[in-house]
Parts: sequence; structure tokens; C-alpha cells
Amino acid sequence: MPHFFNTYTNKGKAVSLKNNLNNLDLTNNSTVTFTYEDGTDVFHFNETHVDTALSETDVVERLASVTTSGLNISTQYGESPIEVLRGRELLEGYERGSFAFEEFVAEAIRDNFYDVELIEESTEHYDHKRGFTTLTTTVVAPVEDVISDSLSYETTFSGWTAEVDANGGKFSFEV
Repeated sequence: MPHFFNTYTNKGKAVSLKNNLNNLDLTNNSTVTFTYEDGTDVFHFNETHVDTALSETDVVERLASVTTSGLNISTQYGESPIEVLRGRELLEGYERGSFAFEEFVAEAIRDNFYDVELIEESTEHYDHKRGFTTLTTTVVAPVEDVISDSLSYETTFSGWTAEVDANGGKFSFEV
């Protein structure tokens, strides 16, 4: 299966998210999968590796940003991330109008990492003490919405990897 990266340029300028998607043979029910990952060196022997990764990477903040953006996104399982948090009653304490909703959501995700299952972790063990923990979050958006509001999606998902199934393969590029 071919795997393409953002090597397409227009006279030295990177092609936009909208142009990348428009250049593919996508159907109206196609989706764009956005993935963001970051990792850090950790000590895993004392079971603090996930807490270390949560505090030393920006994955939680990136997820909170897209979750509160108002854009049409869902988890890989078809649920809205904000509804996942609401369904677990993790947004109950937010005081409307305090203008810190994104930070509140980030704290709810961080404090309930294992319950909300919005971020996956993997740890490579270098030896019996040290390793590297990677946190990965993935959300999905309808391609129609991404194309029609491409500037908002491009701004919100800057630094994420976008992937679509097209032309018998997967097309992947950094936003």
C-alpha cells in the first residue's frame, strides 16, 4: 500500500491542507484522521512514566485545544471527545464564563488519563529502569468539513499528521 508524505510543493511553497485534499479522489463520506504524538525519556521502574510524559509533552494541551475548538471532530470510535468528558461527568466543575475552558479540559484529561481513553501511551524499555514513553492522540473529521473550513482546521491542527484513504492507498502529510 503506497504511503505518501507532504512532498508536494508549489514553487517551493508547501501545499495547503485544502489543496492536498482537493488533489485526491475523495468521496463525500471520506474522513481525515489527524494524529499527534510526542514523547520523552522516562524512568519506568517506579511506574511514573505516564505521569512524566503527561507533564513533559504537549499532547494533552493539543488534544484540549482541538476538543474545545468547535470543529466537527470525533474519536476513532465515533464519539465526540467533549461528549466523552461530559459523559463521565468530568466537566461538571467548570464555571461558565471563566474563559479557561481549554485549560479545564486539559486538566480533566490529564487527571483522568486512564478513564477517558483519549490518548494512548507506549513505552520502549531501554533497560530495567529507563525508557521512552510516547503519547499519541487521534481524532477524525469529515473531509467535507475540513475542506469547507480548511483555514480553521489547518490552524487548529498545525503540527499534526493528517491521513486519508485515497486512490488505493493512504495519503499522509503534516499539517
